[in-house]
Order: sequence, then structure tokens, then C-alpha cells
Amino acid sequence: MKHLVTGALAAALAFGTTVPPAEAATAGAHGVAAGTVLRLTLTYPSSNTSGTRTVVLRCDPPGGDHPKAAQACADLTRSSGRFDHDPARNEVCPMIYHPVIAQATGRWHSKGVRFRKRYGNDCVMRSRTARVFAF
Repeated sequence: MKHLVTGALAAALAFGTTVPPAEAATAGAHGVAAGTVLRLTLTYPSSNTSGTRTVVLRCDPPGGDHPKAAQACADLTRSSGRFDHDPARNEVCPMIYHPVIAQATGRWHSKGVRFRKRYGNDCVMRSRTARVFAF
């Protein structure tokens, strides 16, 4: 059996079926190139909530089950991968406290990501995160 495995390995090397080092460094568990894959979660901790919602966002190309994947990926690209940024100047949100916790875990352009922030309400969250958490 040892000779069979050694022979198969030698044949694979001879026919150039190895993965180049640059691709091997970015390959994921199933041979998929590492890029942008994020698990986005919204949690409403108050008593009268709609519960927790979670989606997957993929970029390069945009996909996953995020309803606005292309726009969310474009927003992240514009902000260099930052989830929270200054709100638009003309954005006015009601001063109603209905907290929401936005979380993101995963990879952004092959770099590990962990984001968690509590906002006063949905409007404030969306004004600071654009369409990334618009689901």
C-alpha cells in the first residue's frame, strides 16, 4: 500500500497537479479561495423584539443570502472594510430607544473580522452601517 501511495504522489507531482504556493496560502477548507465571507447578525435585546436575524454575505462576487449583497459589498469596499462610519449629514433618526446589536464575524479580503456594536435603534444603525446590515 505504501508503494501505491508513493507512486500516486510521484505521478501527481510529475503532471503538475499541485497547488501553487500563493493559491495554497489562500485556499479554504474545501479548496475555495479565501476572500470575503461574513456572518451578519442583528439582535433586538428589548422585551418586544422580532428576535435575532442572521445572513451570510459573500463578496468577490457578491452573494450569500443577504438581500442586498452587491450594495453591501460596495459599501464595505468604499469604507475599506469598516462596518461603522460617520452617518450621512442629512440623516435624521427618531430619538426612540429600541436597541439593536449588529455583529459581523468572518473574513474580509482574507483578514479575520469580528465586529459588535449596540445602536439606539434601527435608524441609527443603518445611518452608520449603510446597507451592510440592511436585512
